[in-house]
Amino acid sequence: MSERPEETDEVPESAEVAGGAAVASSSVAPSASGAPTSPVGPSDLSGQPDVIGSAEAMGRAPDADFPDPAAGAVRVAAVDCGTNSLRLLIADVADGKLTELDRRMVIVRLGQGVDKTGAFAPEALERVFAASDEYAALVRAAGVERVRFVATSAARDVSNRDEFFSGIQDRFGVVPDIISGDEEAALSFQGATAGLADLDVPGPYLVADIGGGSTELVLGDTSGVIAAQSLDMGSVRMTERHLASDPATIAEMAAATRDVDALLDSTSVPLDQARTLIGVAGTVTTVAAVALNLTEYDPEAIHHARIPGALLLDTTSWLMGSTRVQRMVQPAIHPGRVDVIGAGALILQRVYDRLTLTRDEVVVSEHDILDGVALALGLARE
Repeated sequence: MSERPEETDEVPESAEVAGGAAVASSSVAPSASGAPTSPVGPSDLSGQPDVIGSAEAMGRAPDADFPDPAAGAVRVAAVDCGTNSLRLLIADVADGKLTELDRRMVIVRLGQGVDKTGAFAPEALERVFAASDEYAALVRAAGVERVRFVATSAARDVSNRDEFFSGIQDRFGVVPDIISGDEEAALSFQGATAGLADLDVPGPYLVADIGGGSTELVLGDTSGVIAAQSLDMGSVRMTERHLASDPATIAEMAAATRDVDALLDSTSVPLDQARTLIGVAGTVTTVAAVALNLTEYDPEAIHHARIPGALLLDTTSWLMGSTRVQRMVQPAIHPGRVDVIGAGALILQRVYDRLTLTRDEVVVSEHDILDGVALALGLARE
């Protein structure tokens, strides 16, 4: 693992918050080289039909560079709309295995202000629909047979949910599917733990999916899910609720820590049983990219990376205590995560601190609920 270059920006001195997590550490600021690089796709913020549909419902798209599916393969598209990001996976499924053809992510911040207003902001819907137009064109071009669009649970309760639902149906020919907690847990666990046998990591595994509005904790082993729960703590939610200053003050970070800890205290998931922590989704992969000192976001380097506990604490501490400008110049941080990654890092660290792991590390997976949805879609009977 490469050494960190000398820091180039002044960082606040370390301070302690509830439970002992450091707010900032001047010894861990990564170098500021290059412009931020988006992992994939366009960047940042500038009676119900069946939710599993066919690309035929969206009409035809211009030709694109997708190979024909192999004999017996089912071509699928899974779209996951979270509080912060909209993600697409196009893949072929055959013999119980998934072959990725295209994977994209756009920061859309659908959950902007939802905690206060109870509605999706008009500009947030515009961002989602603009990204969906691009994704739908790709789905058409790939000749996808089956499509599923899963959405954040916030879509169930907002006052303008019908506008969101109809806009997605117009573009994809399917209604957004707000899946049950049990199905979400099973799909997340399936996607995140695929391929773990090659890593020789001990179970039970705790899969932590830190999103913008919530964090899903799923405990399981080789036989499947043991327990799961969704907690109302996410990078966007905690930032909007607590972290108003730049950088976040000690008092703000302490308040966020108390909020996170109270939710972890309340979980029904037996965290003490976990022996390996598997971190998924944008918060964890971004923390890993910074910890690995990547000069650009590299999914291959991040997938199944193992971040030692000491390096994790150094990295999360810096992300919690740095300024927006200091985070902006880190090339591995997507521009749309710059303002919320500190809260996400706090959640990851507090989860990690609760566990008694066989190895002092977090295993990072690029695969998550999106992969689980795609695989299940390919295996589903007509």
